[in-house]
Amino acid sequence: MKIKFLDKLTILDRYILVQVLEIFIMGIVIFTSIIFASDTFITLIKQITLYGIPFNIALMIVLLNLPQVMVMAIPMSVLFSTVMTLNKLSLSSEITVMRACGIGLNRIAKPIFIFAASMSLLTFLVNETIVPVTNSQSKTLAVWALGQKNIPNGKQNFTFKEIKENPDGSKTMKRLFFVQKCEDNTLKNVSVVDFSNDKTIQVIQSQTGSTSPAGWQFNRGAVYTMNKDEKILNTTWFSKSIVDFGMDVKDALTEEEATQYNVIALWKYVENNAKKHDPKTRSLFKIELHNKFAFPVTTVVLVLLGVPLAITPPRVRYNRGFLFSILIIFLYYLLRALSLSFGETMAISPFLAAWIPNVILLILGSILYYKKVYTIN
Repeated sequence: MKIKFLDKLTILDRYILVQVLEIFIMGIVIFTSIIFASDTFITLIKQITLYGIPFNIALMIVLLNLPQVMVMAIPMSVLFSTVMTLNKLSLSSEITVMRACGIGLNRIAKPIFIFAASMSLLTFLVNETIVPVTNSQSKTLAVWALGQKNIPNGKQNFTFKEIKENPDGSKTMKRLFFVQKCEDNTLKNVSVVDFSNDKTIQVIQSQTGSTSPAGWQFNRGAVYTMNKDEKILNTTWFSKSIVDFGMDVKDALTEEEATQYNVIALWKYVENNAKKHDPKTRSLFKIELHNKFAFPVTTVVLVLLGVPLAITPPRVRYNRGFLFSILIIFLYYLLRALSLSFGETMAISPFLAAWIPNVILLILGSILYYKKVYTIN
């Protein structure tokens, strides 16, 4: 089947597709790295430093998010490869020669549109099969790791802050953890200052301790309860005590997210839990449901806009493909951010919030493509 398909490809198709594919692979590496460096890597560092998650667990969480990051990079990479390839062919006058031989822009762009449609289908399939599974596993692993409250062996003077976000948007200290030393998974000289109660402050001190899924275990210590003026109200001594400090984090992590579902499961979830969530949350889930279809189509829409812009007039003697790629990507994500914001505030319907960027770029791309096809430059 594969051989028959390759036999149907002309020399022109193969020539264009090889160049597009080469730059596409480079684009996947570049854009995936950018997204990783700007977002995912920061999350990795935060999980290690703030939550005491071991490096190998945090790295595993990041790798499980890799499919979702790569899916986000596919439309950008296809556009990048399209514009760079056609701009290169245009600068070398190869497109001019093709047109002189009677090969129109529609025929030149045909293999590129087929490639874009294939990548669009691949995006949809990965979003439906791989991304929900890996995102769910990533969240499960994060909940488990945070419940452990792991502190690496050999760590000294370890400090962990748990921040509380107030209704007015401000942030205050909720708990402060201090461990003098960790050896053989045993915590030495542990101190915890708990500010979660508005009226009192609780201080836990113990000689040794350890972490487990059930919470922090303290051995041979005392609990001091003080008022806001730091006057001790009560003192309790204990030989062993287990306290779970991770519930707030777990509750936040176990909240349902649309990326954990495929289209059918997400549609059923929206229908069955319509009364469970507030209107804003329901709107977010509905936007993501429509986005399951809108985002893969973006690949083809971006190519439709990129093809006419990539055909450089003969008087231009420099490669402007990269610049056009960045400008188109910026325009798309600006429109996407605006439409999603309007959708989240319920100013427009979830359907429009997901599809408006594609519709605007489709209209703009169709106009430019039509002028380029029927105008000799």
